[in-house]
Amino acid sequence: MERDSLTLHGDGISATIVGQGAELVSLRDAEGTEFLWQAGPAWRRHSPVLFPIVGRLKGDQLRHRGQTYPMTQHGFARDRRFAWAEQGPSSCTLILTGDAETHAHYPFAFHLTVSYSLAPRQLSVTFAVTNTGDEILPASIGAHPAFNWPLLPELPKQAYRLTFADNEPAPIRRLKDGLLLPMPQPTPIEVKTLALAEKLFDDDAVILDRPASTSVRYAADRGPAIEMSWQGFNELGIWSKPGGAPFLCIEPWHGLASPVDFDGEFADKPGVMLIEPGAKRTLSYQIGLG
Repeated sequence: MERDSLTLHGDGISATIVGQGAELVSLRDAEGTEFLWQAGPAWRRHSPVLFPIVGRLKGDQLRHRGQTYPMTQHGFARDRRFAWAEQGPSSCTLILTGDAETHAHYPFAFHLTVSYSLAPRQLSVTFAVTNTGDEILPASIGAHPAFNWPLLPELPKQAYRLTFADNEPAPIRRLKDGLLLPMPQPTPIEVKTLALAEKLFDDDAVILDRPASTSVRYAADRGPAIEMSWQGFNELGIWSKPGGAPFLCIEPWHGLASPVDFDGEFADKPGVMLIEPGAKRTLSYQIGLG
């Protein structure tokens, strides 16, 4: 029987990954401070892998060549057991390959690997999507790590902010019933800074569909901090559960929820990668502990 979990150890950092969903479930520094949300009652996940969709499809249906296939929010990868391909003291790789079960929801041949590796006080996560079929592979993929909010328990939530690497003047997008509203909204980011407060998420996620930055710092004036950076992703979601929950998700995405008025083929949906037969797309992100 394959192992259920693996803990990686590095310089000033440790990370625990489970085979179910290839999910990161713990991220600690040398002092034992836990940075990752521990899947309490408010939300039962830690850092799910979103594949082959990000967000929801209209009617929870994927359309391909006139056929419809049932597809739940964020796709099936997070609920599938991955196989362990490599296991080392400071890195590992897990694999999910399309099979009869995935084909009933997603009629494409694919190979998805999720790799984790540690550097000093940093975790790198790499997604690789390979088209193993003979037609174009339409796919989206996203990260969904949830961090404790606050990181320092005695600080109030509103002591925290996100500071982007670049100015972020562009409008944001919002959701209704999980689908993308057509009209952009003014950004709550002031120059480079997003002041965090529960009310930000009353209308679900804050979505940057064309972020200028490829990195962001999550911190208060004191205590632990997180630096996130990403490569290959086009969008960024920021989410906490509406009504208040003690976590904050910072989510690099390639793809986003269906527009409310989109009824077309999945391959025509905005934000989808189109991968040629035999080709591979690689995307990655890093979590640095400050």
